[in-house]
Amino acid sequence: MDINLLKQIFPILLKSTGMTILLTVISVVLGTLIGVVVALLKMSKNKLIYSIASLYTWIIRGTPMLLQLFFFYYGLPFIGIKLEPMSAAIIGLSLNSGAYMGEIIRGGIISVDKGQFEACKALGFTYGQTMRRVVLPQTFKVLIPPVGNEFITILKDTSLVSAIAMEELMRTAQQIYSANFRPMEPFFIAACIYLALTTVFTGVFAIWEKKLSRY
Repeated sequence: MDINLLKQIFPILLKSTGMTILLTVISVVLGTLIGVVVALLKMSKNKLIYSIASLYTWIIRGTPMLLQLFFFYYGLPFIGIKLEPMSAAIIGLSLNSGAYMGEIIRGGIISVDKGQFEACKALGFTYGQTMRRVVLPQTFKVLIPPVGNEFITILKDTSLVSAIAMEELMRTAQQIYSANFRPMEPFFIAACIYLALTTVFTGVFAIWEKKLSRY
C-alpha cells in the first residue's frame, strides 16, 4: 500500500463524504415523512387505501434498491421523464426508506395502548388530533432504535448511487481507481470513512435514545 498515495487521495475522498451525508439526511427525512403517511394509510379501515399503501411497501421492500435507482435514472427517460443523478438518487433512496419507515412507524403506533385512543375519542378529539397530539409523540421514543438502524442502512446504501453516476464517496473512489489502477488505497480509505460515519451516528442515536429513556 502506497502511503504517499493515501495522503494524496484522502482529502479528495473526505470532501466527497459531505455529499454522502447530505444524501443520507435528505433521504431519511423525506423517507420519514413518507413513512408517516404510509403508516396512517395502512391503518385505514378503507380497503382501497390500505391496498394502495400495502402495494407500495410490497414493491419497494421486495425489489433491490439498485434496481429502483436504475428505474428512476435509466427507465424514466423512455417515457419522457429525465432526472439528474442527484434527483434520481434522492427519489430512489427516499421511496425505499419510506417503505421501511412506514412499517417502523406503524409498529410504534400499534404499541400505544388502545385505551388512549378511546380516551381521546371520549374527549372529542378527531383522528388527526389524536395522532398529532397523543399517539405520535409517544411513539417517538420507541422509534429511535429502528430509525437509527434505518439511517445507518441508508448511509451505507448511498454507495449504490455510484451506479447512476452520482458523485459521492464510492463514485469518487471508483474514479481514483480508474485513474491510477490501484484499487487498494481508494477503497481502503472509503471503507474507513464509511466505518467512521456509521460508528459516529450509531453513537449519536444511542446517546439520543438514552436521554429520551429518562423521561
